Amino acid sequence: MTVMTSRAALSVAEPLARFIEDRVLPGLEIAPEAFWAGAAAIFEQFVPENRSLLDTRDEMQARLDGWHGDHAGQPIDPADYQAFLREIGYIVPEPGDFTIGTENVDAEVATLAGPQLVVPVLNARFLLNAANARWGSLYDALYGTDALPGEAQPGGYDAERGAQVVAAAKAFLDRAVPLVGKSWAEHTEGALILADPAQFVGQNGANLLLRHHGLHIEVVIDRSHPVGRDDPAGIADVILESALTTIVDLEDSVAAVDAEDKVAAYANWLGLMKGDLEETFDKGGRTVTRALNPDREYRVGDQPLTLPGRSLLFVRNVGHLMTTPAVHLADGTEAPEGILDAIVTSLIGLYDLRGLGRFRNSRAGSIYIVKPKMHGPDEAAFTNRLFDAVEDLLGLGRHTIKVGVMDEERRTSANLAACIHAVKDRIVFINTGFLDRTGDEIHTAMAGGAVIPKGEMKGSAWIKAYEDRNVLIGLRHGLGGRAQIGKGMWAAPDRMADMLREKVAHPQSGASTAWVPSPTAATLHAMHYHEVDVAARQAARAEEPVPGLGKLLDVPLATGRNWSREEIARELDNNAQGILGYVVRWVDQGVGCSKVPDINDVGLMEDRATLRISSQILANWLRHGIASEEEIEAALRRMAAKVDAQNASDPAYRPMAGHWEDSLAFQAARALVFEGGHQPNGYTEPLLHRFRRQIKAGQH
Repeated sequence: MTVMTSRAALSVAEPLARFIEDRVLPGLEIAPEAFWAGAAAIFEQFVPENRSLLDTRDEMQARLDGWHGDHAGQPIDPADYQAFLREIGYIVPEPGDFTIGTENVDAEVATLAGPQLVVPVLNARFLLNAANARWGSLYDALYGTDALPGEAQPGGYDAERGAQVVAAAKAFLDRAVPLVGKSWAEHTEGALILADPAQFVGQNGANLLLRHHGLHIEVVIDRSHPVGRDDPAGIADVILESALTTIVDLEDSVAAVDAEDKVAAYANWLGLMKGDLEETFDKGGRTVTRALNPDREYRVGDQPLTLPGRSLLFVRNVGHLMTTPAVHLADGTEAPEGILDAIVTSLIGLYDLRGLGRFRNSRAGSIYIVKPKMHGPDEAAFTNRLFDAVEDLLGLGRHTIKVGVMDEERRTSANLAACIHAVKDRIVFINTGFLDRTGDEIHTAMAGGAVIPKGEMKGSAWIKAYEDRNVLIGLRHGLGGRAQIGKGMWAAPDRMADMLREKVAHPQSGASTAWVPSPTAATLHAMHYHEVDVAARQAARAEEPVPGLGKLLDVPLATGRNWSREEIARELDNNAQGILGYVVRWVDQGVGCSKVPDINDVGLMEDRATLRISSQILANWLRHGIASEEEIEAALRRMAAKVDAQNASDPAYRPMAGHWEDSLAFQAARALVFEGGHQPNGYTEPLLHRFRRQIKAGQH
């Protein structure tokens, strides 16, 4: 059991107290007594309101359940429905015309458009890979994926595949940085004349630094390289500026359930801000140590040019719901985890603001925090005031701490302009997230009837309106050229050809960033931002009117549908397998994000949002009699055997099949479904934390 120690009016877990006092505060020359007194004052001020906001969520859901229950089986009249939502405060008045006032924003966020990574804070190796993914080899990305037809033959370098890669890369250069009078494939040694001379930026030795749509391209010239030796122009590689930004995640992609987990998370964030994070591991029989990449040096004539070698880092705190045993309040209750995150991640961010690390993260002098799962403008305003208080504690100027608003809850989508207005002087990011948003959609209408299957959700009216309104509302209120407008994850890291075909839709929509599952995917997705001039798309789309709320509030109920037994069984198996495949790693191994095989054995990058939609669909179908408890139990048991087989090569894996009462992972999956209808807003965190803590306590 973790030892607690008194600090001001708080009881703090000993590992957290030691971390703050031994590893963080000394380098900042902040007295522990002053820090803890200030932190205690923030908790005293904000905990009652945090609890009140959660009570409002519950009260709102109870009113929704009552309304949907009263109208169950009847077509929903849009006018009556909107009137009800306004009456209970679910929809609030629009704030009118305004433009965000955010200042001191780095170019990667404000004016550049490019890919974004999200990486679990607890995995140092992944963290370093993501931070270093600012630059990526296009040759490697094309050679080792299905982005081009066929695949490399085993047994060393495949020259035929290499020629295919070189041809594709040079065709890309023809589109992004064309030459005068010839193609890149025709270029040999000698003078290189660009169609637009302004695209030439500088050199590093013989390497050429070019720029298109604000993104850099480095053409590597190396006659000693095996590829460059045989190339007519000596080109050995094409390096693309790739992941402009990375979100270091303390939320959905990690399993952090106690003080020790939180300290590990904060320690990795500290390592990033100080620039000394390293990870040593075995790779192919040799020991490799990974660290943060240095900046990149070039010359423009006689003048030096330095470009960032790493992604600009955001940190995603947890939302308002969960509490943490790392800190207990004066009344003995656990402290809200989101308040602790705001204090500690900002404190650590001082290392960057004061220039105390090896590298600079924000050259504009900001700390970037993404705040997830907020429900409506009151919760956004609460976050704004919380960040005010943290700035005062740390002696920071107002709005030094920037905020990214995840548009992933229905009440935020319906009031997005008001949410942006609540944080208008510190907002730097909005984005859409299909899974969480769908989970909240289902839970909101849980009492109204059976919902359509998961696979049909992406074709429903509400989600098209959701994705479109997010961009248009952001542009209306001045995010274009001042903040990021983002889109969600491409979840299939092994399907890069599909990604290249489909994900171009994100920059075409006017979004300035979108999530990708790996550094390789970031390099490939970067090509889309050369294909699409996002600034021009935003300028054009800013003239479009914002659609009304009608389609956004279209509830995805399967009214009057006759279900076949095969259709029901297929949906049960699909969702049961998705839940079990993720939960077994989360609960048993503490893995919050990984490539999880789906029911068709396709590897998908999954995080906690996956569970929310699947568990809510099954809970909904159970409630409305589409499937019985026995049928869902049978599906869970069938799929447990499948997930066991999919993980048979993992020596740390504990089988679930046949261990129905002993496997806490299987019990967690059952609870997510059978208790899912009563979880706050359909969130999975309370149940996952409960079962993971049992595992860590040795109860398995």
